Amino acid sequence: MTIQEYADIIVAFVKANEVWAAPIAFALAFGESLAFISLILPSTIILVGIGGLIGASGINLWPVVIAAGCGGTLGYAISYWIGLYFKDDIARVWPFRRYPEMIPRGRQFFDKYGAFGVFLGHFFGPVRAVIPVVAGMYGMPQIPFQIANVLSAFLWAGGVIAPTAFGLKWLSGG
Repeated sequence: MTIQEYADIIVAFVKANEVWAAPIAFALAFGESLAFISLILPSTIILVGIGGLIGASGINLWPVVIAAGCGGTLGYAISYWIGLYFKDDIARVWPFRRYPEMIPRGRQFFDKYGAFGVFLGHFFGPVRAVIPVVAGMYGMPQIPFQIANVLSAFLWAGGVIAPTAFGLKWLSGG
């Protein structure tokens, strides 16, 4: 199944079952922000599609954005705790075992930007799966990590979902 077919199935399900928009947005954002899973789950494009459905159908935008922000926050937090708990053993786990360059790239990004790197990580797919793990591996203090995590997760969720929701609403004259 292609990414587009996968996305079409989920968007069609949300279209037929609007009450599931927020829980699905939560699950997609969680998967998109969770180490390892985010590498194989094409959530961003699906969330954009859900945003379009919101604009076209009148689904309430804010519960969906809040659910996606919560999912993104939780995914990043668990990824941080995975890095904190497993530390150097992470290098022996897929995908880091198969792509060992991911950890040094994440470390460079984290070293360069620190807590702001955690914030930025939500917006850059290639490092999204790695930054919270690296932050945990290298013992970034919990409070700055979580502040950057929460702020960026909600901005990311709004930035992914709201533009298509507002754009389609505007185009349809609503």
